[in-house]
Formats: sequence, C-alpha cells, structure tokens
Amino acid sequence: MDQETLIERLMAENEEFRRLRTEHQSYDHELEALKRTSSLSADQQWRMSELKKLKLMAKDRMEAILKHARPGVTA
Repeated sequence: MDQETLIERLMAENEEFRRLRTEHQSYDHELEALKRTSSLSADQQWRMSELKKLKLMAKDRMEAILKHARPGVTA
C-alpha cells in the first residue's frame, strides 16, 4: 500500500489521525499568514514559535500512526 492510499484510509478510519491532520493544516495556514506580516510584534513572534512546535508535534504523531498502520508492522 502506497503512502497516499494509507493516508486516505487513515483519514476515513482514524479519528485521531484526521484531527491531527486538520490541526497541522490549520497551524500551517496561521503560520503562513504570520510570515506575510511585515513587522511582527513580540506576541506574534511567540505565536510563530508556538505554531512551529505544535505543527511538528502533530506531524510526529501522524508519522507514528502511519508507521503502525503500514502492513506488516506489529505494534
């Protein structure tokens, strides 16, 4: 099973994966909006840092779910 097929299956069957993917995309959109701001306030700079961390945590967890969902992988 290829990566895209596995992701589609997890999006349909795994609530946690679906939530994480939605959060990851939301963090990415907010981060991109902040990057387009010419001069960031201290709060905006903190938020950018926080968004990067949240995005990475979501990605790491999705990768773990993908790893365990691959055929032939036992938990």
